[in-house]
Amino acid sequence: MATSHPAWIIRPGKTLELVWARSAYQGDLVTGLLVMRAAALTGSGQERPLTNYHATLRMAFEFLPFLSAVFGWIYFLCWSGSFYPQPLLNFTRKTTAGTTVDFPLINCLGFLAYLVSNSCLYYSPVVRSQYAARNHGLTPTVAFNDITFAAHALLLSCITTSQYLPSLWGFSPAAGTKPSRFITGIAFGCVVGVILVAFIVAGAPSDGDPRTSWCALDVVYAISYVKLVITLIKYTPQVITNYRNKSTKGWSIWQILLDFSGGLLSCAQQAIDSYLQGDWSGITGNPVKFALGNVSMVYDLVFMTQHYILYRGSDGKAEERDSLLRADDEEHQRLD
Repeated sequence: MATSHPAWIIRPGKTLELVWARSAYQGDLVTGLLVMRAAALTGSGQERPLTNYHATLRMAFEFLPFLSAVFGWIYFLCWSGSFYPQPLLNFTRKTTAGTTVDFPLINCLGFLAYLVSNSCLYYSPVVRSQYAARNHGLTPTVAFNDITFAAHALLLSCITTSQYLPSLWGFSPAAGTKPSRFITGIAFGCVVGVILVAFIVAGAPSDGDPRTSWCALDVVYAISYVKLVITLIKYTPQVITNYRNKSTKGWSIWQILLDFSGGLLSCAQQAIDSYLQGDWSGITGNPVKFALGNVSMVYDLVFMTQHYILYRGSDGKAEERDSLLRADDEEHQRLD
C-alpha cells in the first residue's frame, strides 16, 4: 500500500510548517517510517538547504519510528522473558510451595483475550475501519510484536498452570493448587460480560454509523477489557500469600524485574506512536495496552518492596515445612 509522507515546507514570509498527510502507520518495523522531504521554497520557487535546526528536527522525526520499534521489541523480550523464571524455579524446586495457581490460571484467560483483541485490531479490515471512524481516521497502535507476545504468554501461562497438577510433573504436593472462588468468579464474570456485549452488537443495525452505533469494535473492546480487569486483580492473591508467609520464597523476583522493564518500555512506545500520529487517541483508543504497562508496574513495585525490604532474608522455611499439614487450612484462608 502506498503511503503519503509529511513534507517540510517553508513558504515565503511564513514560518516552517509540518504538513501531516495521515499515513498508513502500523507501528511495526517497516510500515510507517517517515520519509521527509525537506525543502525551503524561495520567492522564485528555487530550493535552498534547510538550516541546521531544521535538519536536526527532521532527523529527530526520522529517528522516532526506529526508537519506537526498538522499544517494542525490547519490551517484547522483557515481558516474554518474565514468564520463564517462575516455571523454571518451580521445576528446580520440584514444588509450587509459596505460590498459588490463581496467578497463572487467570493469566491464561487474560492472555487469550489479549491475543484475540490484538489480532482483530491488527488483521481485521472491518474492525480497523470502525476504529478509524472513531479515532479521526487513524489506525490502531497495535504492532505485530504485541500479537507475538500474547501468543507466547498464553503458552507459558498454560505450562505454568499445569505445574499445579503435582502428579503431572512429579512435584511434591503443596497448598494453593486449587483456584479460589474469587478468581473463579472474576473469570466467570468476564466471560458473561463479553457474551452480553456480543448479543447487543448482534441486535444492532448492521448499517449503523460505527462512530455512534454498536459494532464489532465494541466486542473487541469488551474482550480487551477482560485482560485489563484481570491485570487489575491477578496479582492480589500472590501479594496476600507473600504477606501471610512473611516471605517471597517460591515467587521469582526475576519475573517482576523483567515485567517492570517491559511495562516501562511499552508505555514509552505507545507514547511515541501517538506523538508520531499527531493524535493521542492512540492511547485513548487502545487503553488496555497503556493500562497494562502502568498497572503491572504498580504491582511490581509492591513485590519488589516485599522482596527487598519487608521480607528481605526471610526464606519461609517454616511455611514450606508445614505446608502439607496446613494445606487444607490455607485453602480456606485464601480469597474464597
